[in-house]
Amino acid sequence: MFVMELTYTAPVETVEDLMDAHIAWLDGYYASGVFLASGRKVPRDGGLILAAGVSRAEAERIAAEDPFAAAGVCEYRITEFIASRTSADLAAFRENPVV
Repeated sequence: MFVMELTYTAPVETVEDLMDAHIAWLDGYYASGVFLASGRKVPRDGGLILAAGVSRAEAERIAAEDPFAAAGVCEYRITEFIASRTSADLAAFRENPVV
């Protein structure tokens, strides 16, 4: 599972100009089942996406496809983790760490 953290590198007004394209990009990955949750950071200097079911290389490719990233208005930090405990709603995404 991945936490995909984006940090704006441009003023929020510039980011807002790309918001419709960003939301369409998000919708596509929600529809495919890759994205589980997303939203703005507080304070509003970027956002977070929780993603699953892809490799690190795929997560990096997906991040690069984000219209925000393509336009150079954000940078991504991708953190992989093993979801060994989840809520019941996310039970399908639980993983057992390899020891």
